[in-house]
This record gives sequence, structure tokens and C-alpha cells, in this order.
Amino acid sequence: MIYNPVVADCNRQLSMECGAKSSRGAYAALWLLLGINLFNYIDRQVLAAVEPDIRASFFAANDAHAMTKTGALGSAFLVTYMLSAPILGFLADRLSRWVIVGVAVILWSLATGGSGLAATFTILFATRICVGIGEGGYGSAAPTILSDLFPIETRGRVMAFFFAAIPVGSALGYVLGGLIGTTLGWRWAFYMVAPPGLLLGLLCFWQQDPRVAGHHLVQKSPRRHLTDYWHLFWTPSYLFNCIAQTLMTFAVGGLGYWISEYLTYRNQSPAVARTIFGLILVVAGLSSTLIGGVVADRLRTRFPGAYFWISGIGMLVACPIFVASLYIPFPGAWVAMFLAIFFLFLNTGPSNTALANVSLPAVRATAFAINILIIHLLGDVQASWLLGYIADHKNMHVAFLFVSVVILASGVAWLVGAKYLPADTIAVEAATATESTSI
Repeated sequence: MIYNPVVADCNRQLSMECGAKSSRGAYAALWLLLGINLFNYIDRQVLAAVEPDIRASFFAANDAHAMTKTGALGSAFLVTYMLSAPILGFLADRLSRWVIVGVAVILWSLATGGSGLAATFTILFATRICVGIGEGGYGSAAPTILSDLFPIETRGRVMAFFFAAIPVGSALGYVLGGLIGTTLGWRWAFYMVAPPGLLLGLLCFWQQDPRVAGHHLVQKSPRRHLTDYWHLFWTPSYLFNCIAQTLMTFAVGGLGYWISEYLTYRNQSPAVARTIFGLILVVAGLSSTLIGGVVADRLRTRFPGAYFWISGIGMLVACPIFVASLYIPFPGAWVAMFLAIFFLFLNTGPSNTALANVSLPAVRATAFAINILIIHLLGDVQASWLLGYIADHKNMHVAFLFVSVVILASGVAWLVGAKYLPADTIAVEAATATESTSI
């Protein structure tokens, strides 16, 4: 089911005429992609949950650099994820996005199962590289499919629903990974994730690319020019969004990777702490992600920069609450953590919707792919090893204090970029409307 390169990118007006948007097929695609995204983040957090067990399996207890080395597992995944995303995103703008997603999901599912079979740390390192390549194809194509299927009026809510898999999947991976690792061993935590991913990947090959019109007529695709890609770097709201998301990704990625070690540092029982934190992540993260998308959509008509205002204010509120959680004794610290996580995830739907809204449909997958490259290259790729380095030479408290500064900077970047978002969104909508009349 390879997508013919002469088939059109069906823009918003054309898609509404052919009944493609918000249809039964669109919501079926949303549910499938949501399921894939759920297991995507389960896989990522399984590694964080069993990191202490992996460290104990491959390194001596007195190895001063053990945390830095296991932190490199996260970096191995993220480096290949961010480097493969632009290549696979470029292909997703030219081939069937569903085929790209299907192949990518099957690849990272097989690699995840292979992580459990790793006999040496080097082999485990290699499997995480393969997981990164697979997720690079999925990460750039999936949100682009949803942007093609749903109009701008409801896109924020749809994106919020899709990205709600981040807190839920992360929490499930963290809790289930910890429970399975404790009862069956850390290898089984990886084995359990592979079969559902393989099934979901196979289902992708029965989906129709949204760029093919509902009546199945082949439309002529507008030619992509180098200037279309270069235009992304001259779009102020896109750049500020990338900066803010990079800082946010550093904070959230670093916290997610090292939270297990931090809770142990705070003398919390590993099994109990993992469960409590997982529940907090599900409730706070899920509710925040959904609320952020709905509120931003409703405010957009009155405040055109609402997607950035919601994102920025959330980070500024989260910063002092997060700092307080580092000093408040347990169990009171759990309350502060809940509130900090709630405001940290408020940006998830709005910020990703803004990415779609300020990029032309013809290069939208590439826009998401470039964003993936930037936010991971400078974000959580650096966070996993850097926070481990700080913890090795200082302690986890100092490492997490550093994160609070990054959270603050992220909020400031979104607020500064808010004044550019309305004009950039209007420019893309006008260009899209012009494209539709010329096809």
C-alpha cells in the first residue's frame, strides 16, 4: 500500500468537501494511533523503572560511573530516535504515512523484546538503538496523520487526546515495569511490551492515507520546494516552540529517567514509591493534557496566542511547586509532585497543535521530524547523562534543582513566542487555501 507521490496532500477545505475529517475513519485512526502511542511510552518508561536492576546486573556496586553508563541507554535510544526522525519524516511526506508507521512500530516492538534477551550491556545498548529508529518513523508521521484528518477548530482537543498517552503510558510503563521486574525479573518487563506493539503495527497496513480523497480520486500534489522547508526556520513561532519544547523535554525526560533513583535517595520504598508516582502521573498527567487541549481550543478564538499562553503559564506555575516538592517531607511531597506534574503536562496538546498549525501540509511530517531532532538532541539526550553526572558528583537533590531552572526557562520561551503565533497560523491557513484552489 505505497502512497503514489502524485497523490495530493488533502488540505482542510478539500477534506471537508470529501467528508474525510472528523469521520468514522478519522476517529478509528485516532484510536489506533492512541493505542500505539500508549505502548510507545510504556516501552520508554519500562527502561526507567528497571534501570536499578539493569545496573545491578551489568556493573559492580562500587562502580562510580555506573549511573552515567546506564544513563547512556536513554541517550542511545534518543540519539537514534532524533537522527532517524528527519529521514523518515521526509519519506512520510512522500510515501504512505501509514506504511511508515506500521513498519516503524513493528521494528521497535521486535527491538523491545530483544532488549530482554540481551546477554551483555553492549547488546542491550544496540537494541535500544533499534527501538530509537523505529520510534523515529512513528513520531514524525503519526501526529501529521491526525493533522490531515481533523480541522484546526478541533485539532487541539484531538492532539491532547492523542498525547494523553504520554502520562498514561509512562505511568503504566513505570508501574508495570517495576512490578514485573520485581516479580519476574527485569527482562520480562521488556518481553511483555512486544506482542501488543506487533499487533498494532500490523493493523496500520489496513489504513488509508488521509491525503487520498474520500472518493478515491487521485489529486495532483503541489510540488514541494526547498523554500517550503527553509520557511520553517523563518517562522518565529515554530522556532520559539522548538526552544520551549527542548527545555521542557530536558526537564520531563530527565525527571522520568531518574525519578526511581531520586525516590530511593529520599528513602522511599522502591515498590511503594513506583506505584504512588505512577498513579500520580496517570491522574495528574492525563487530566492536565486533556484540559490543556480543550481550554486552548476554546480560548483560541478570543486569544489567538492561547496555545503558547497555556503552555508557558503552566511551566511557570510548575517551577516553584516542583522546587517545594524537593524540600517537603513525605508524604506531603506527593501532593506537591501531583501539582507540579499537572502543570508540567498542560502544554502537551497546545504546543504540538501549534507545530501543526504553523507548518504547511506538504511538509508537515518533516516539520514534526525536525522538531523531534531538535528537542531530543538538546533536550533529554543531554538530560539523561547530565543529571546522572551531577548525581554521581553531587547528589540527586542538586540534579533536580537544576531541572527547576530549565522548567522556568521553558515557560519564558513560550510566553515570548506567543505574540508571533497568530500571524504565523494565519499565513499557513491562507497558503493552504491558495493551494486548494490551484489543485
